Amino acid sequence: MKLNFLLQASDGDSSCSKKQKEDVNPSFVSSSSNDWRNHNNVSEPTKGDHAFPENTLSCLVKVYDMPESQFKLNDVIEFIGIYTFDPELVITKDDSDDMMYDFMEDAVAHLPSSKVPRLHCLVCKKLAAQDFPPSSHAVEPLPHVVKSIRESLLGHLTAVLGNDGLAAQFLLLHLLSRVRARVDLITVGKLSLNLTSFTRESVSIFGNELTSAIQNLLPYTQAIPLTVEYLNTATLQPRKDNQTGRLVMGALQLAQGTHLTIDETNMQCGTLNSKGVENASLLKHLTEWQTVEYDFEYYKLEMAADVQLLVLSEGKSNILPADLVLPFCPTTVSAVNAGAEELQSWRWYLATVRSLPSSSEPEISKMLESEMVDAMREDRSVGSTDLNRLLTMAQLTSASFGEKSLSLEHWRMVKELERLRKERLK
Repeated sequence: MKLNFLLQASDGDSSCSKKQKEDVNPSFVSSSSNDWRNHNNVSEPTKGDHAFPENTLSCLVKVYDMPESQFKLNDVIEFIGIYTFDPELVITKDDSDDMMYDFMEDAVAHLPSSKVPRLHCLVCKKLAAQDFPPSSHAVEPLPHVVKSIRESLLGHLTAVLGNDGLAAQFLLLHLLSRVRARVDLITVGKLSLNLTSFTRESVSIFGNELTSAIQNLLPYTQAIPLTVEYLNTATLQPRKDNQTGRLVMGALQLAQGTHLTIDETNMQCGTLNSKGVENASLLKHLTEWQTVEYDFEYYKLEMAADVQLLVLSEGKSNILPADLVLPFCPTTVSAVNAGAEELQSWRWYLATVRSLPSSSEPEISKMLESEMVDAMREDRSVGSTDLNRLLTMAQLTSASFGEKSLSLEHWRMVKELERLRKERLK
């Protein structure tokens, strides 16, 4: 079950109480494939500012003797504590507990424990993707172990994609990508992917299979069926409700490291209203800069994000400018089944390899710099964005083999993948 927590940090003085909203899921730690997918969902237009999926539960979490800075927006946190909820409890008007909530601006905090459950936190821990695979599957990421798992995962992705090996190669790099740094206007490490040539018929087969496979592999996933109606009605932007003091969730308020699949195959001609234009702009901004704009009524504030974006479309997306565009070319349709042990090893692989640091030897860096300069001289259409993307792909390729430094072999492998991609685009 997904729990929507309103965090309250207290140092013993109720007048210094702080609060913060988080979205956590205790079932993440389950090792079964069914439980792994419980928190993955499809985003539909929200009906009301405080609308959550039906399987959510609101709760006040009281955290003691802990600095407020330990909790950050969109962190995933595991809480262990004492849960209290008594729907038959009668609260008198002068209850001392109400006095503590007078210092809080959130209306929900004023509700007695007979209305809103409390969780008195004893232990809490910020969770990362590598915390979800069971510890029994954790092994040292030795190159020969990683290479073996890589081959089996790549075979699985190839089968899911209808025997399109090239698409599987790019999908693997996409699943390993993450924001590593932000330098001026450049977001280092992101690698969004736009698979084109989908139709409504093919997306019902391969698109659904791909979405299901990703949900089985990653701890946080979201899917958006993008249509004109969705853009015109959905609440994508998080906003502050100054009357209640709450941050109203939007569909783009996602945990760091979330994978977002956007299906454009049902997009038809239509007119976007003002909300639709704003939502399209939010999605474009997230794709390009990995930031989400939050509305605080009197001003707007950009928050850093780390979201893997996969776009399924008939032609190149006009809304989402992905880093990579690749026509999808399946040749077979076959049932794809994966065993529990395989799934666990793939989950461990993706979580572990994705967190590996990346570096390159001075000799390799000098050689790559020289090749990039030559490439820009030979083809004036090649810009710094293209070269940064190739470098990111090369680093991800090295990481996919369990290596922490970029090698010449993997750089040449990426150049060959890029050549094949451009041939398919012709």
